[in-house]
Amino acid sequence: MGKGGNQGGGATEREAPMPTFSWEEIQKHNLRTDKWLVIDRKVYNITKWSSRHPGGQRVIGHYAGEDATDAFRAFHRDLDFVHKFMKPLLIGELAPEEPGQDHGKNSQITEDFRALRKTAEDMNLFKSNHLFFLLLLAHIIAMESIAWFTIFYFGNGWIPTVITAFVLATSQAQAGWLQHDYGHLSVYKKSTWNHFVHKFIIGHLKGASANWWNHRHFQHHAKPNIFHKDPDVNMLHVFVLGEWQPVEYGKKKLKYLPYNHQHEYFFLIGPPLLIPVYFQYQIIMTMIARRDWVDLAWAVSYYARFLLTYSPFYGILGAVLFLNFIRFLESHWFVWVTQMNHIVMEIDCEPYRDWFSSQLAATCNVEQSLFNDWFSGHLNFQIEHHLFPTMPRHNFHKVAPLVKSLCAKHGIKYQEKPLLRALQDIIRSLKKSGQLWLDAYLHK
Repeated sequence: MGKGGNQGGGATEREAPMPTFSWEEIQKHNLRTDKWLVIDRKVYNITKWSSRHPGGQRVIGHYAGEDATDAFRAFHRDLDFVHKFMKPLLIGELAPEEPGQDHGKNSQITEDFRALRKTAEDMNLFKSNHLFFLLLLAHIIAMESIAWFTIFYFGNGWIPTVITAFVLATSQAQAGWLQHDYGHLSVYKKSTWNHFVHKFIIGHLKGASANWWNHRHFQHHAKPNIFHKDPDVNMLHVFVLGEWQPVEYGKKKLKYLPYNHQHEYFFLIGPPLLIPVYFQYQIIMTMIARRDWVDLAWAVSYYARFLLTYSPFYGILGAVLFLNFIRFLESHWFVWVTQMNHIVMEIDCEPYRDWFSSQLAATCNVEQSLFNDWFSGHLNFQIEHHLFPTMPRHNFHKVAPLVKSLCAKHGIKYQEKPLLRALQDIIRSLKKSGQLWLDAYLHK
């Protein structure tokens, strides 16, 4: 009876062979209106579903026509949960004779990296210390309290105001690093809790948008330093980066600004303006354009709290000016820290590398110390963070020796430098790119 029942339509459905595809066929589906990708040799058609992707349609679209296995594992903590959404998108698998990697990517490096990740999992390096993150939040709230008490007790004179501004800029910078942890789902096992605390920190403590950050930052992680895919290297013609872009601009006689002086005007329009002008405008306009009312409500709660706290001392206009001065200070901190790991590295068009090689080409580290760890939110371990975005930052130093060993095995350069040199390299890199532009621009 049981056997007879199993020989019905269900058996035929199970025995029906799954369609197989070659890489040549898969790579044709890398358009905005036609997107396939591969995960664990399974082929998925994400064309219609990508607009509903929680991380944004662009980040998943950047892997159209490619193998996305390592990126998929890097960004998602609960793979079993995510696989439930993938089943309806499955259309076939790689043909048996096809290699696991596209575009001739190094399969041995990929295999070794996946073994490294398994070792890190076995070492519980993806398990977070909740007390560590609680203390980080506590020291941010403590600074907010100290700032208010300083003005309350000493008054709104120039000296208390400047001191308070530096304290609040510090708390904002540290809140920026902390929201980064929750945004990457690196604190709690449940994504829901990470998302909620992320909205609280980036929204109520910083006045920004969690969804804006997610959609922008995940693209950076997926394709770091890749033109047209990483928004962090989209400089809106203000700067030219790397070696390819300045030469292209020079050959085409593009001169929106005197790029041979970009290492000088960087000090005037880079660190001072990124957060108080560009980010602030982009965040507000994005929330309104996307009708992201939840994030907008969180952001409004921040502005309301700030004005209620400081307008009694400065008035409404004075409090607004005070807020922008704080963001002016924070912006310097943010720009120098975030650019010291990336802008000095390879910046180019899509080279189609394996996950491990692509992250090492676009990132470098700064030496570890208690100050460097705190000052950069552990982004001095940028290599490890990019390889394992969901790993809690307090474990980066534990996985670093394994990463160095794998780099040595495959002859991949693992760059680590002192903090001061890393900051100086930003200017050296801008100056080099500017000179490349000038040489190409003047070449007849």
